[in-house]
Amino acid sequence: MSEYLYQKTNHYFGQLASGTEKYGMAELQELGATNIKPGYLGVFFCANQRTIYDIVYRTRIFSRILAPLIVFDCHSEKYLYKTAQNIDWSDFLTLTKTLAITSNVADSNINHSQYAAQILKDAIVDQFREKTGERPSVDTRNPDLQLNLYIYQNKARISVDLGGGSLHKRGYRVESVEAPMQETLAATILRLSEWKGERTLYDPFCGSGTLLCEALMKQCNIPAAYLRHKFGFLRLPDFDASVWNQVKTKANAEITEMADELIKGSDISADALKAVRTNRSALPDVGKIKVRRSDFKALEPLENTTIITNPPYGIRLGDQESTALLLKEFGDFLKQKCTGCSAFIYYGDATLVKKLGLKPEWKQPLRSGGLDGVLCKYELY
Repeated sequence: MSEYLYQKTNHYFGQLASGTEKYGMAELQELGATNIKPGYLGVFFCANQRTIYDIVYRTRIFSRILAPLIVFDCHSEKYLYKTAQNIDWSDFLTLTKTLAITSNVADSNINHSQYAAQILKDAIVDQFREKTGERPSVDTRNPDLQLNLYIYQNKARISVDLGGGSLHKRGYRVESVEAPMQETLAATILRLSEWKGERTLYDPFCGSGTLLCEALMKQCNIPAAYLRHKFGFLRLPDFDASVWNQVKTKANAEITEMADELIKGSDISADALKAVRTNRSALPDVGKIKVRRSDFKALEPLENTTIITNPPYGIRLGDQESTALLLKEFGDFLKQKCTGCSAFIYYGDATLVKKLGLKPEWKQPLRSGGLDGVLCKYELY
């Protein structure tokens, strides 16, 4: 076994959505990371073995946590192949385990991400074939080993994805509706709202319940990866099962119960409410989320409530005219029926902010799933 870069330096990299770096850095500090520094589309940090397992298990904001194996100058396909073959891949894989590769290239001689991933994959399987006459299989959906290749200005980094895939996939979203909110975005919005369970949280456009489920997980200290079965760090050559079991046991022991009806929501769609109930049932039984079918205009007045929501827009609603009307009516609802409330509204399209008819206290750009969205806070008196 060689000593890899993450072992020599305790350096790791966390990927997250643009606009969320500040909140990701704060979360890393809370989870015990050190030397935290912003980077391109993510954050560099240091952590010991126990802490890195804990970060992967608990992080709500990061989509990937990467352990770098090697960093090298990479001016050609040939050099990428040759350098990748210098790694002993039997440290990470056996013939019975599967692999997949995510790749991102920019401003480099190799200018196609998929092609770069193919070269790395060929280097790995050719090494096994030369040694054993057989090769491991690729599984892009649920691999045992997820690798990440990043090439920027002809400098390459090969890393192990410690979550074994994107960490936004919590595992509770069994059913969905059109254009659901990504779990990491919902968690970031909750963090920005500073809601800590001191009063009721309500989502009047709850959809399949991502915001509600993330609120439950946050309030009850359920680790974000609680339902995850595969982790990439299990494939590291220095993986320590006893340390991982201690980290997992400690985190799970900190799960707490929540008062029923602290988290509520509604939606006009019966399918959406069915999805909420199905998704909620996948999480530990530590408190009920109350949802009902209702148009927001028919809701009783809300008082002293934290409203967090992502109103339908664009592909979810159909056309801009309908979206503008809905937001105007929702703005009227907030003004007339939500005395003493704070509202946090995420717009997937930032141009829609003015349609609500209320002046936000602040705006925070949040990019997710290709959308240049914005979160706005409104204090309702």
